[in-house]
Amino acid sequence: MAAKPRTESLRDAAANALSEPDADTMAPPVPAPGPEVIASAAYTKGRDKVEVPLAELGAHLGRRDGLLWVGLKDPTAETLALAADQLGLEPQVIEELQAPHRRPKILDFGSEVLVVAITVEVAGDRPAFGETQLLIGNDFLLTVRRGATANHHEVRSRLEKLPAQLARGADFVASELLDLLIDRYVAAARQFEAGVEAVEQKLMLRGLNNAEIRKLYRLRRDLLRTHTLVAPLAEISRRLSRVEMHPIDAQSRPYYGEVADRVLRVDELFNSLREALAFAFEAGLMIGQAQQTDTTRRLAAWAAILAVPTAIAGVYGMNFKVMPELEWTFGYPVVMAVMFGICGALYRGFRKAGWL
Repeated sequence: MAAKPRTESLRDAAANALSEPDADTMAPPVPAPGPEVIASAAYTKGRDKVEVPLAELGAHLGRRDGLLWVGLKDPTAETLALAADQLGLEPQVIEELQAPHRRPKILDFGSEVLVVAITVEVAGDRPAFGETQLLIGNDFLLTVRRGATANHHEVRSRLEKLPAQLARGADFVASELLDLLIDRYVAAARQFEAGVEAVEQKLMLRGLNNAEIRKLYRLRRDLLRTHTLVAPLAEISRRLSRVEMHPIDAQSRPYYGEVADRVLRVDELFNSLREALAFAFEAGLMIGQAQQTDTTRRLAAWAAILAVPTAIAGVYGMNFKVMPELEWTFGYPVVMAVMFGICGALYRGFRKAGWL
C-alpha cells in the first residue's frame, strides 16, 4: 500500500524534529511533594532494626557489626547538611552530594566512596532522567535520590528478610542497589524496544508520515542520550571490582563485576535499538525516494501521451488556408484514429515498462 502524500520531505521533517526540545535539554522534573527522609535505620548483624532520626545518626556509628542505612529523596540543603554533619563527612564530600550531576562518576575520598548513577524512567514515550548517589562508608550507606528514580524499598525489604546478606555491609548493599538500577534500565530498554517495533511495523505497512518521522528522530536522540548515561556505569562498576578502596571489602568486589557485566549487556541492547532505528530511517528515506521517482515516472508518461493529441490538434488549429486534409472526407476520422492509435501505443509501452 502506498504511503500517504507528504506535505514536506523526510529531511524537512527531520529538521523540524531537531528543533524540538530534547529530553536532556528540557527542564528537570519538579519532584513530587513528600518526605525527604525515606528511611533511616540501624542494623546489628543484619537484624535488630532501629529507626534512627537524622539528628541521632552519629550515635549509631562505629558500632561493631553495625550498619546505618539512610535514604533521602530530593533533600533540601539543610536536611543534607544535617545528615552529613552527623556522619562526619568532609566538606568536599558534602559539596559533591549537593551538586547536580549529568553523568555517572565515582569519587574515592579515602574513608568513603561516592558512586553517582543516572536513572532512567520511561513515562509515556519519552524518558525521564534522575540521579542516585550512593555514599559508601565503613559502617554506613547514604543514598540520595533526585528526579525520576526507582524506589529502594524493594531492596531494603528483601535484605531485611535475609539478615546474613544485610550483615555483609554497606558495600554489598550498594551493589544490590546498583543491580536494582540496572533492572530499571532493562525495563526502559523494553519500552524503547516496543516503540522501535511500532515504527518498523508502520514503516513496512504504509510508510511514515511527517509526525512519525519526527517521533523517530526523537526516539533516536533519546536512545543516544540514554546510551551516554548508561555506558559509563560499566567502567565505574569494573573499577569497584578491581581497584582497592577502603570501604569496599574484597568479598564484595565480585558483585560489582557482575553489575558491570549486566550494564554492558543492557548497553548492547540500547545500541542494537539505535541501529534498528537508523535502518528504519534509511529505509523510510529510500521508500520516500522510490515513491517520488514513481510519481515522476507517471507524470512523465502521461505528459508524453497527452503531447501527441496536443501536437496534432495544434497543427490543425493553425487555420492555414491550404490544408488539403481539412476538406478531405476522411480527414477527421483518420486524424482521430492516428491520435488514439499513437496514444494507445504509448500507454501500452509505458504500462509494460511499469511506469503506469
